[in-house]
Amino acid sequence: MTAISEQSLSSPAGFVGLYKRIIKLPEHIPLSLVQLAARVAVAHVFWQSAQSKLASWPVTLQLFANEYNLPFIDPSIAAPLATAVELTGSVLIFFGLFSRLAALMLLGVVSVIQIFVYPENWAEHLLWSSLLLLVLTRGAGVFSLDCVAARVLSTSRK
Repeated sequence: MTAISEQSLSSPAGFVGLYKRIIKLPEHIPLSLVQLAARVAVAHVFWQSAQSKLASWPVTLQLFANEYNLPFIDPSIAAPLATAVELTGSVLIFFGLFSRLAALMLLGVVSVIQIFVYPENWAEHLLWSSLLLLVLTRGAGVFSLDCVAARVLSTSRK
């Protein structure tokens, strides 16, 4: 290669420059869209789980008694507690209301599932945890009731 062609490939208008611009395009995606997608995805997982528990309550009680084997808590208490947390957490996360609290609650559910119930499903639990950790650490984003509440509260104090 000649010095001129090498220079044109690495210049801002050349191939390398084009590649660098393309690589940076995802940085223009607003974080709030990522937060919204994370909230909707993880809310769906826990909503579906709660719905399947409610669809056949006797089977749910049987699973908690015989398969899940949770220590320190009676299955007749664990089943409704887990279902309530999944329902409440999924609705709160979906709407972005008390999102960080909801994320913390659902992280607790994931932790219990990972440690005591299905430790072999760690990759799936890591995925759910990643989405929940995004909400816990960065909040629900602009498209949330948390954001609306923050605006209302900040204008009412002025």
